Amino acid sequence: MSLHLIKLCVGVSDVEWLERRAAQGRPLVVSTRMTPKRAAEVEEGGSLYWVIKGTVACRQPIREITTFGEGRASRCEILLEPQVIRTAPLARRPFQGWRYLDPRDAPPDLSRVGDTDLPEDLVRELREIGAW
Repeated sequence: MSLHLIKLCVGVSDVEWLERRAAQGRPLVVSTRMTPKRAAEVEEGGSLYWVIKGTVACRQPIREITTFGEGRASRCEILLEPQVIRTAPLARRPFQGWRYLDPRDAPPDLSRVGDTDLPEDLVRELREIGAW
């Protein structure tokens, strides 16, 4: 079972922005200061789950994690597949950087949950009141 990462998608208002970017076919590179110590587990099929406006809304499979430099000058680049997979909305409070996300705690993909034609706002409201 793969380990996942979760990160805030700052400055992005909706999943459609990520989907438009992914439609260009180029992989997305996310730069961060800290390299995951458990990078090997994450690279074995893990995904980066995006928190957009306080809700986990989608994920992108992780292709590769690379560290450049050493010590305090080091940085990490996370290469994501150009594929956005919507997930069941899950409320999440703000946090800094990234966090590990256990597969048991990860929201399921919408394609496995039900109708993906519903507006994102309606799905979020249904989840908040416990109806979905």
